[in-house]
Amino acid sequence: MVLDQPGMPLVERERPDPTPGVGEVLLRVLACAVCRTDLHVVDGDLPSRGPVVPGHEVVGIVEAAGEGVRWPAPGMRVGVAWLGGACGHCPYCRLDRENLCDTPEFTGYTRDGGFATHMLANAAYCVELPASGATRLDASHLAPLLCAGLIGWRSLRMAGDGVRELGLYGFGAAAHLIAQVAVRQGLHVHAFTRRGDEAAQSLARRLGAAWAGASEDAPPVALDAAIIFAPVGDLVPRALAAVRKGGRVVCGGIHMSDIPSFAYKLLWGERAVLSVANLTRRDAREFMTLAAEMPLEVTVTPYPLSRANEALADLRAGRLVGAAVLLP
Repeated sequence: MVLDQPGMPLVERERPDPTPGVGEVLLRVLACAVCRTDLHVVDGDLPSRGPVVPGHEVVGIVEAAGEGVRWPAPGMRVGVAWLGGACGHCPYCRLDRENLCDTPEFTGYTRDGGFATHMLANAAYCVELPASGATRLDASHLAPLLCAGLIGWRSLRMAGDGVRELGLYGFGAAAHLIAQVAVRQGLHVHAFTRRGDEAAQSLARRLGAAWAGASEDAPPVALDAAIIFAPVGDLVPRALAAVRKGGRVVCGGIHMSDIPSFAYKLLWGERAVLSVANLTRRDAREFMTLAAEMPLEVTVTPYPLSRANEALADLRAGRLVGAAVLLP
């Protein structure tokens, strides 16, 4: 499924299976989850760099390996995430901050991704998946872990230590996963959704949230930290108003609408606003280890690959509970 230009529907197109180059592997895609970042690419919120196959939450089987690849081997099941490559020598890479690389590659954006039957991936950036463990291990339930799970995990770590009361704004794919992690770590989760979204609020309560309500509502207690997954800048001052002095507001998306001006008193008191930029291979290793040890309920809605435009439309309209997953 190819995006020829932003703002247009994806087009189903047949191409020859690609041949892996040096350091690459050819994957047969088993499942690819649909992320809000895919929506930003398709809608043009992130400027497109030409025809591209979206999709960066991929589970696939290695069918062939290019020159120099020692891992993964043909026949192995691996994951592919948003960060598809980094230079390894810029100041950020040298400081082990590859998510801030000056010349990165991104799966489904600067290189073709997983809305396809086959794709190429940089072998060094493939994610080792748990072979066994607590979380359901079929491809459709593993796929959302590769971005929704990873970015949720990075956002939770950036919320800081000593957090007891945690707010999650936007209870979709990422929030419904990291809420379970937070609850099992002993945090009190407060879920904020669109007003009237009873399905998302019900899911939040079932997954252990202490409170669920509309994003305009005040939580029953002051929050120690809040994570904003919805790409809505208006939520930043609302979250700042909900966190205590010294609290953090973490913006977990790669794109957000403009943040409106707000009174300085909302920021005063050593409150902080942080952004999460991409992710690292370390994030993937940590979260996949956690997923093998901790049972996570992954809520998915499956679509055949040919209905990718429908999945994107459902995500855009807020009709999904959990994550959409494309199955070739």
